[in-house]
Amino acid sequence: MDFKELLAHHRLMAIIRGRDADASVRTAEVLVDAGVSLLEVSLTSADALGVLGRITASLGGRAHIGAGTVLTAEDAKNARDAGAEFAVTPALGEGVTAALELGLPVLAGAMTPSEVLAAARAGATAVKLFPADALGPRYVKALGDPFPGLGLVPVGGVALADVPRYLAAGALAVGVGSPLSGDAPHGGDLGALRTRAEEFLAAVGTR
Repeated sequence: MDFKELLAHHRLMAIIRGRDADASVRTAEVLVDAGVSLLEVSLTSADALGVLGRITASLGGRAHIGAGTVLTAEDAKNARDAGAEFAVTPALGEGVTAALELGLPVLAGAMTPSEVLAAARAGATAVKLFPADALGPRYVKALGDPFPGLGLVPVGGVALADVPRYLAAGALAVGVGSPLSGDAPHGGDLGALRTRAEEFLAAVGTR
């Protein structure tokens, strides 16, 4: 499958952003064990490249792992070298261009119709609609009408209860950070993380 097909198939991308590198690795392990197969490691995490390399080495055969918050050409190169399969950006810019030049598929951040169109023209595989909680499912539906088939992935404050509404509005998938990971990447409760993972998988219809 290509990256867009993976998003459409799994419908849930877990975002790991942690203050504790070892806890971030454990978070990834629990998520994958629970059945979450798309992971994004934010480059704002503690020792993000080390975390990315560790989980790619240990979980790469069971999950698809990418780098998030890719802003610069250096970010893109470092992410690729650490084993990232794809790049996620919060906005348009150098990170998108550099990742594409390195052969990484990109989920490019955008908010307005003009930015969505620019992301598509830049070669993004799909568009990360960010911040989703400020926009809501109705905005996804409204953007999907003039951009059919583009692939919108709401990210940013996507609550469990909102997941079915986003998918019903035409979202290709959802990207979920703290509502799913909670405090686990900072050293928190892994049992609660597993429960949330099962709930989100059920909400997207893959559990």
